[in-house]
Amino acid sequence: MTLRPWIIVAFVTLGIPASAASAAPPNVVLIYADDLGYGDVSVNGARAGLTPHVDRLAREGLRFTDAHATSATCTPSRYGLMTGEYPWRRQGTGVLPGDAKLIIEPGRTTLASVFRDAGYRTMAVGKWHLGLGSGDLDWNGRIAPGPLEIGFDECFVMAATGDRVPCVYVKDHEVVNRDPADPIVVRYDAAIPGEPTGRANPERLRLHPSHGHDMAIVDGVSRIGFMKGGEKARWTDEAMADTFTAQAVEFIRRNRDRPFFLYLATHDVHVPRLPAARFLGKSGMGPRGDAIAEFDWTVGEVLRALDDTGLAASTMVVLTSDNGPVVDDGYRDQAVEKLGGHRPAGPFRGGKYSKFEGGTRMPFIVRWPGRVQPGTSPALVCQVDFVASFAALVGRAGTIATALDSRDHLRALLGEDAKGRETLIEQAGGLAVRRGRWKFIPASSGARILANTATETGNAPAPQLYDLDADPGETRNVAAEHPDLVEQLRRDLAEARGEPHRSK
Repeated sequence: MTLRPWIIVAFVTLGIPASAASAAPPNVVLIYADDLGYGDVSVNGARAGLTPHVDRLAREGLRFTDAHATSATCTPSRYGLMTGEYPWRRQGTGVLPGDAKLIIEPGRTTLASVFRDAGYRTMAVGKWHLGLGSGDLDWNGRIAPGPLEIGFDECFVMAATGDRVPCVYVKDHEVVNRDPADPIVVRYDAAIPGEPTGRANPERLRLHPSHGHDMAIVDGVSRIGFMKGGEKARWTDEAMADTFTAQAVEFIRRNRDRPFFLYLATHDVHVPRLPAARFLGKSGMGPRGDAIAEFDWTVGEVLRALDDTGLAASTMVVLTSDNGPVVDDGYRDQAVEKLGGHRPAGPFRGGKYSKFEGGTRMPFIVRWPGRVQPGTSPALVCQVDFVASFAALVGRAGTIATALDSRDHLRALLGEDAKGRETLIEQAGGLAVRRGRWKFIPASSGARILANTATETGNAPAPQLYDLDADPGETRNVAAEHPDLVEQLRRDLAEARGEPHRSK
């Protein structure tokens, strides 16, 4: 196969040996888990054998110990990854309902368009949760704008999350298996007359909510929001991982002779946790642990597809997650009772919704055989840098004006730079800032523990400073001992926000 000129430029720029350059274009597969914590995989401390395929990826690739999502919840993290802009800069980037409009403006440079502009075939599979349409979407007609308008050539996605309506798949611009005789109605403002809900009809449920999640009933599970119609189009929860994985594998096989970018955003391990029957009991931790095993199976299927097609050596696989873990996130699925000694966030404090490290510090592995040397990296890296870093990978010159916060840290991703970012802003309601080993959380009001999920938020009336090298669990606040560091980190935060710094 003849290499395209831009591919040769990229390899020359990176100093990649000619033998590697002549093998194949560098495909990229990004596997983006949902609510998978740092400690949820065996290579980061989970029970041995829980995630054998993730373990294989780590053995053959570079495992990062200080890698982050931008935010401790899903929509903002996905926004930051796709745009290269911290989501807190833009209103409307909080956790979206299932009927939200697209929050990334069409025509903007995104991670997907960086690859598409470089000649890659691009596809989004799985959880989207960045909105669809322009605010007046008819689910029975053309679904646009969406992934195809921001850089993907094709998509097979769910609109939001498994616990939100609409509970249907969208392929390119249309709901899959939609029936004009059974139109889909989606509402979030009020119940739909005559339709059962989890609150009014708990006898119809096979999985009961622990808090919230008591609206429309789909597949025996009550969700957030209200839905009517579309019976033929509705998903079956236990088949979701199989469905998404099949789409991803088929895309890889179909594009084996051209460069491609696959964004595979799994539903696992988000609620409702209803993995396929073959995974039940596999983890010994109930449905949440079984969903981790199912996620690992998905990883294995992707790796097998790359092996079978002979593409493993010419494909960069990146595995990470959108935010930290949560155990009880709305359903009575015995996740708390069966957790045992498992620590979903590993050695870190907090989790999903938290300013502590467990909120944004992610499992993160990069494998590119022959190019990325296996091992472990302490570099501070963040998903907000994907736009600039992958632009460098494909030889795109110049800065990207809309990717305000994205920096080229390709050398860190390739294992050539053990430092990575100088500073990083972490988001969970409010903001925190990292500089090397130091973590600063400004004083803030609000609950210290979320009543429903038992998550430590990181809120406190006094400023907090932690030395993460000495205290990764953020147990000892040393702000009073290091006033100069507190001032520097306040300045870093003010500069990131574009605000004048005022000493306190």
